[in-house]
Amino acid sequence: MPGDDAKVEIDYSALRRQLDEANALLEGTQKVSPERRREVLGARARALAESRHEERQEVLSVLAFQVGGERYAVRIEHVDHVLEARGIASLPGAPRHVLGALVSRSRVVPVLDLRQLLGLEGGGMSDLGKVVVVELGEESFGLAAEGVEGRKELPRTELSQPPPGPFLFLTQDRLTVLDLEQLGGPSGALPEGE
Repeated sequence: MPGDDAKVEIDYSALRRQLDEANALLEGTQKVSPERRREVLGARARALAESRHEERQEVLSVLAFQVGGERYAVRIEHVDHVLEARGIASLPGAPRHVLGALVSRSRVVPVLDLRQLLGLEGGGMSDLGKVVVVELGEESFGLAAEGVEGRKELPRTELSQPPPGPFLFLTQDRLTVLDLEQLGGPSGALPEGE
């Protein structure tokens, strides 16, 4: 064969030096240079950031809650916090879907009754134990809920088209993700019939 006559030059001294450096690093007798350390850590950080970004693209993070015997959720980036539904003051002359207002973090927040907005069954105020305070642009408002399930990570591949209304997605286990923009907040609630 023609390749048998060709000899490959091997630099044994360079190989021995690399082996000695690797062994010294393993034994802890040699330190990694600060530049090399930054380079390795930077590469690891980029790899982690890319993998987390990919995960976020594949799931939708929401806060799930119950109201009117149904399960709803809002995207987690809109959730400010969750409060006990104590101290809601009535607002005379407010539309039926506005339960009242409460003071939250030094500001007055109107509280919406999704049962009225979405035509759900439900009892009185005593059934509503929590208020999910959400932010939509500059506006903050609360959504009264019977209970809060907590944060959920919904795989985007399992989300389907919801029924008509102020909804973004529907899951296989009947969790409906609300579209806060379509919901309209306290000032622009859904017109009658939707």
